Amino acid sequence: MRPNLAVNIGGLALPNPVLVASGTFGFATEYAPFLDVNRLGGVVLKGVTLAPREGNPPPRLTETPAGLLNAIGLANPGVEVLIREKLPRLASLACPVVVNIAGETPAEFGALAGRLSGVPGVAALEVNVSCPNVARGGMQFGADPDTCGEAVRAVKAVTALPVIVKLSPNVTSIVAVAKSAADAGADALSLINTLWGMAIDIERQKPVLGNVTGGLSGPCVKPVGLRCVWQVFDAVDVPLIGMGGILTAADALEYILAGACAVALGTANFIDPGAAEKVVSGIEDYLVARGIADISELVGRAHRGEEGCRWG
Repeated sequence: MRPNLAVNIGGLALPNPVLVASGTFGFATEYAPFLDVNRLGGVVLKGVTLAPREGNPPPRLTETPAGLLNAIGLANPGVEVLIREKLPRLASLACPVVVNIAGETPAEFGALAGRLSGVPGVAALEVNVSCPNVARGGMQFGADPDTCGEAVRAVKAVTALPVIVKLSPNVTSIVAVAKSAADAGADALSLINTLWGMAIDIERQKPVLGNVTGGLSGPCVKPVGLRCVWQVFDAVDVPLIGMGGILTAADALEYILAGACAVALGTANFIDPGAAEKVVSGIEDYLVARGIADISELVGRAHRGEEGCRWG
């Protein structure tokens, strides 16, 4: 008998615990030639804003040792194009579709959530609290527990969809922000988003990225992501989605043992477009080899010998 890989993330039912992270999988159709998208636990779409955004000036991407710096700047066609043109193309997908939303004020987050509620094909919302809060002088929502809570409450007030809050590691205490998001009603948390970084071209003697700084992702950030999941697992009572540097099933299993009920692959999708499907198979093989009947038995097991997912 094959093990049970199904998980429930705050009301979002997934056939297995492997998702693809926002901003790394486009609108899903781009990857269809490279893997069976229906084998995934779910797809998190590229972040969307109320109005279209051109994003930051190029160059927007550069490789670093064991990582990738990006400064895309939330380039996207806007929520209306997403609803009218992108989502209908995903109607045949068997796995759930999660929409990542980004706003500059609590009202914008609420407007996005309200607009997407009831739209066919939207299974959940992921709230990107790494956005600058223009009402607070540009401070990121996720940099402060209070501003994070404001954004989450604005979303929860207008939608019955499961709300996942994507946390930034660029904070003094990710536990404090996680608690604020959970207290404000978040159904689940995903962590981590990228770390701030930069690169300099020594020949030009200038920053490589057009935006100067960007988000660092890839294998180099995995130890940070694992530490964050470990800490937050002990602090809140909502499901966690772990991400940051996952390339293989072994990487994913580390996050699950640290306390994540599910995981998401990001930079790996650029390295190997079929990586996420391989991770699903690898996790299943691991469970079979050890006679483990249900993936939930592994969630948080590395914590003092504790076993089993608290959310079933």
